[in-house]
Amino acid sequence: MASDTPFKTEEKVTEGGIPLTSIDRELLAMKDEDFHLITWDDLGHIILVTNALEELKRLPSDLRRYVAWSASIKSQYGSITTYVVQERLHWTPIDATAPIPSFAHHNPIPFADERDYQILLNDWPYGLAPGIVHIVVWTKALIATDETNGDVTGESRELIERFVERRFVRDLDRVVGEGKGKGNVLWFKNWVSLQSVRGVDHVHVLVKDAPKELLDQWMKRTSEPLQW
Repeated sequence: MASDTPFKTEEKVTEGGIPLTSIDRELLAMKDEDFHLITWDDLGHIILVTNALEELKRLPSDLRRYVAWSASIKSQYGSITTYVVQERLHWTPIDATAPIPSFAHHNPIPFADERDYQILLNDWPYGLAPGIVHIVVWTKALIATDETNGDVTGESRELIERFVERRFVRDLDRVVGEGKGKGNVLWFKNWVSLQSVRGVDHVHVLVKDAPKELLDQWMKRTSEPLQW
């Protein structure tokens, strides 16, 4: 999916109308062979220790394509959000004219009803080492955030943790060994101020060593109820 690229306001410049950070500009001048692929240990440090999400970067060649793609999508759809809603999620906003979309849902609790969310591969993943897959879980129900900093609330964090455990970790246990799946799954949600697709709440999930059959299973919409 079109994923979030964190940036600080003072660093923001644009190329084709697309916000770029100083890190982005450095990457655009770099060759792929000079790029350090993000390892699983790197991800654990970034997500669990420092929370420095700006260190999650794309390959230089992917970033160049992403910038060109984003400019094209914005010219056709007006925004990346509109494209994601119409072409990737196929959801219908309550008010199509609203600047930030909202959606009718079956349960106000995020991830409680499988009809209210979709699991998709990230169309523009970060420059990850082989064996790591970047997934985005999109939800119609809003995920509560702290009004002071835009980060998820404690209750939201628990909801997401339980969902990730139920939907991803337990399946991976069957692949990598009972009790080992948790070590192969990481997740994060960008702060509100860092989101490029606003109004459509989503959580980033990164998994290691998941077989294609399991990935295909996750991408399919299933009627299997979540067991909290």
